[in-house]
Amino acid sequence: MSETTVINLQGVGKTFEGPAGPIHALIEVNIKVGTGEFVGVRGPSGSGKSTLINMITGIDRPTCGDINVAGEHLNDLSENQLARWRGKNVGVIFQFFQLLPTLTIIENVMLPMDFCRMWKPRHRPERAMHLLDQVGLADQAKKLPNTLSGGQQQRAAIARALANDPPLVMGDEPTGNLDSKSADKVFYLFEDLVKDGKTFMMVT
Repeated sequence: MSETTVINLQGVGKTFEGPAGPIHALIEVNIKVGTGEFVGVRGPSGSGKSTLINMITGIDRPTCGDINVAGEHLNDLSENQLARWRGKNVGVIFQFFQLLPTLTIIENVMLPMDFCRMWKPRHRPERAMHLLDQVGLADQAKKLPNTLSGGQQQRAAIARALANDPPLVMGDEPTGNLDSKSADKVFYLFEDLVKDGKTFMMVT
């Protein structure tokens, strides 16, 4: 493991109240992930993978335990602080892309920069084009998402996840909706991110 720990979960548990009683989605989870690591989390449906992502990204709060990610103790942050922290420190790649259909590809990539006020406004298009070039989509920048293939949309989602240069990138079943050839290309992109110093966690 790298000397720098990006993810540190200690004794994390999450319990939901269900109709038949409490549901323990996570029980005493302890994880340490260092800078530049590529970590895969595997498990069947209902095993708590999405809940784990929500803990690490600050989307949800634990019932117990401590969560430290990218230099912050998430337990201590308010909802507004968490939103600001997440926008700058975590890029999430979803299985179904989650691109806004009425925005062009370059506008989708610039959106996180706009929300978090990252980069000067005049520099955001250049930054977005650089990221799209990295994922091989510079020639598709002005197109709408529904005109692209599944593999191209996933690469656009990767570019968007990198918009604010986050130290941590999370993939929520990011290749589950792709054919094998497209999935291989996307996986190679993930490996390149790790080579560039990003920490990558993929849940599948």
